[in-house]
Amino acid sequence: MSDIADRTATHDGLVADPADPQTLSSARSFGAAASVYRQARPGYPVEAIAWLIGDAERVLDLGAGTGKLTEALVALDRDAIAVDPVEEMLEELEVAVPGVPRILGTAEDIPLEDASVDAVVAGQAWHWFVPERAVPEIARVLRPGGVLGLVWNSRDNRADWLRQAGEIMHERHDASTTFEDYVRIGRPFGPIEEHTVEWSERMSRTRFLDLVRSRSHFITASEADQAATIAALETLLETHPDIEGAGELAVPSVTRCSRARRG
Repeated sequence: MSDIADRTATHDGLVADPADPQTLSSARSFGAAASVYRQARPGYPVEAIAWLIGDAERVLDLGAGTGKLTEALVALDRDAIAVDPVEEMLEELEVAVPGVPRILGTAEDIPLEDASVDAVVAGQAWHWFVPERAVPEIARVLRPGGVLGLVWNSRDNRADWLRQAGEIMHERHDASTTFEDYVRIGRPFGPIEEHTVEWSERMSRTRFLDLVRSRSHFITASEADQAATIAALETLLETHPDIEGAGELAVPSVTRCSRARRG
């Protein structure tokens, strides 16, 4: 998901604020890495998404990216719609979940009719929204009583090797982070409910390094910094006693869910 704060469309499919170089860099970085993002990033446990949306049938995936959350909605047999500001990401989403409607748009300007969906969900994306504009716009497209569901995957840094990897990767969040101060929705939504799912995914070392390469911080770094990051991670994977010699890595994760219902 790229930065979607206060943007206008550009000719190359990006939606960016020309006055904010960091925003533009972030958006371009995700577009350039759309394919590796889709292949390397983990999905979401269906159990977590089922809790997030309840009995909602028509669900908008806002900031859908390459469709990681959309895939879970399709697995739950829901009528999904994908909105994202980056064209390249939506092209990858079509590969992952063909047939799902794909629309260029932002949380602050959602190209849907009033009261047209039962739920709006956002995966790894809330921190890119401008709440004072996004909240009323999300409320506009939701039917009365509809759900706004927010979800994050975090690597579980209680595993020492992952904690060290996070430091090398300049990780901003870990599974010990609480979102109760981070997530503030407000009216016309009611109280926020929270739910956590712990799980683990096995992946090759190559895929783990590709996961690192899909991060905006890595993509926008200099070639020298990129090479240094990968070299440090390769050394960690080869020498840490918990994973030394392991053909595959068991990567523990925590999925944190927050939801609120429209009044």
